[in-house]
Amino acid sequence: VARREARDNDGGGCCVEVNSKWLDAHYDPMANIHTFSACLALADLHGDGEYKLVVGDLGPNGRQPRLKVLKGPSVLTESPLPSLPSAATAFLMDPHEPRTPALALASGPCVYVYKNLRPYFKFSLPPLPSNPLEQDLWNQAKEDRIDPLTLKEMLEGIREKAEVPLSVQSLRFLNLELGEMEAFVTQHKTHPIKRQTVITTMTILKKNLADEDAVSCLVLGTENRELLVLDPEAFTVLAKMNLPSVPAFLEASGQFDVEFWLTAACRDGNIYILRRDSKRPKYCIELSAQPVGLVRIHKTLVVGSTQDMLHSFTHKGKKLWTVPMPAPILTMSLLEQRSRGLQAVMAGLANGEMRIYRDKALLNIIHTPVSPLDAAFKLCAKGAERLPQKEQNQKNIIHRDSARPDAVIHPTAMHRASQTDLYLLRLRAARAYVQALESSLNPVSATLREPLKLHAVVQGLGPTFKLTLHLQNTSAVRPAVGLLVSFLYNESLYALPGAFFKVPMLVPGLSYPMETFVECLSDKGISDIIKVLVLREGQSAPLLSAHINMPVSEGLVAA
Repeated sequence: VARREARDNDGGGCCVEVNSKWLDAHYDPMANIHTFSACLALADLHGDGEYKLVVGDLGPNGRQPRLKVLKGPSVLTESPLPSLPSAATAFLMDPHEPRTPALALASGPCVYVYKNLRPYFKFSLPPLPSNPLEQDLWNQAKEDRIDPLTLKEMLEGIREKAEVPLSVQSLRFLNLELGEMEAFVTQHKTHPIKRQTVITTMTILKKNLADEDAVSCLVLGTENRELLVLDPEAFTVLAKMNLPSVPAFLEASGQFDVEFWLTAACRDGNIYILRRDSKRPKYCIELSAQPVGLVRIHKTLVVGSTQDMLHSFTHKGKKLWTVPMPAPILTMSLLEQRSRGLQAVMAGLANGEMRIYRDKALLNIIHTPVSPLDAAFKLCAKGAERLPQKEQNQKNIIHRDSARPDAVIHPTAMHRASQTDLYLLRLRAARAYVQALESSLNPVSATLREPLKLHAVVQGLGPTFKLTLHLQNTSAVRPAVGLLVSFLYNESLYALPGAFFKVPMLVPGLSYPMETFVECLSDKGISDIIKVLVLREGQSAPLLSAHINMPVSEGLVAA
């Protein structure tokens, strides 16, 4: 962010000191946002390099929860939620192009997954076994063999002594007044007893590659002291692990198919570390106070506590350092800038400060005039390093501070990090190029014998779309003959009257439009990819191909 010039404080905007290294990008004191830092996520929702802020808004007084997407201070979209949100994150759930992330929002016992800001999938936690004694009491109430007052006394006894907690139905019954019990029993005695846990925290774990745009699994922490790892495509439970206490903060590293570590800061004041194939924690870090934040940097854990302290531990639980804070810690987040090899911890304090630490060295302090809860709202810094390279060159976050030599990034580390990123970029480019050559997944022919170029245009709102293919022979003198066009698509979603046809002779240099129609058969508001293949008669391998991302049928959705 460019260095701020001096300006007058007229009382109408957010004032940051003249020598600050940060620029106020957005400030809205009347945003009317009610949320926690766990319900915030920065995501490139459209794959254009422009990150949007996703907010799971609790609503005024915890009522009317909504999902909001903000571009700067403006709300782009918002939609109602069935219950209060507990966590939000963005993740890639499939390797298909375009590589746009899905959005996962945890709410109660469910995870709601959105693609292109539209509801895509709902995952519900598996139900828990109910207390057999509780079930027997409600069976007696169903047969009118027990009165409501006796039912209440028996349920209170079970709640005090039994290891299995009561269901929500029984807990609601115990909170009723004497005059309301009989009506409640009459209404609910025929309902089956269900015991359902809820999600307390959520994070992501790479599936099989460490690449930045690799497919990721969702990792859920639940109220019944379990960690669940979900498959990113089928949303089945891949792994289940048990904890001694309820997880409040969760971090993951590694890849699920190779080796991974899960770190959970729990309500008992301890941090538990689990690794692949372990059903219970492998290491335990005992804190002297409750944790208020957890950040992983490589193999190092940084934990904030209610004693106004930042603690650092190795991934095996050995303490590295402790730094006192001048005020209580409200929230923590990771700040990462890959172009400079920087990974730092941001801590939002109750005095309006946001402190940035690299190891135990203080890099910078940001002073904000807003309330502490609003300051915590600004701490969702993940994703900032994933801006396009051009924007990263224009928006440098950290500047050299001559007054603080320990805030300067070491040039050796910067060079090492830049070389690593360069090698990874070359590797990804080579993989993509080889894949395109092997499968002809490119709109331009790779062979000089058949110099062709193809692009497609989709028109219409649905359910019927007009698909126009523009095929061009880029040869200088030789015409192209004997070509065929074929379409591959999901027959349960689309219908094409002409999915295979012959191409007329293509004169060099001219673009030939070929039209067909696509009918959308689904009314669920979903879309898929249609693959176009250009083939030569007598050859099985396509000359070139293109993937067409079909839009959602607005006609069916509106109906």
